[in-house]
Amino acid sequence: MNGDVPVHPVQNNRQPRERAVCPVVVTLAVYEVYSHVFSPQERLITGECRGGFGVGELIAFLYARSFPKSEWRKRTDEAFKGMRL
Repeated sequence: MNGDVPVHPVQNNRQPRERAVCPVVVTLAVYEVYSHVFSPQERLITGECRGGFGVGELIAFLYARSFPKSEWRKRTDEAFKGMRL
């Protein structure tokens, strides 16, 4: 795993399939924005729902988090617009 760093699963499109993870401090920040923009879905961070967040979601929600909370939905949409990974 990653030593002493607590992690959550994230989606991985690499071949061969390896277990992809991200530090909990990051996934919880992403989840905070996700929950505000959409609704809480704790299974996203535990990996029981589609294997966790995707890379695009990590990028979009972290980008949005750098703005005031009142702008999170707008900034998330802005980040996803034109994104292709």
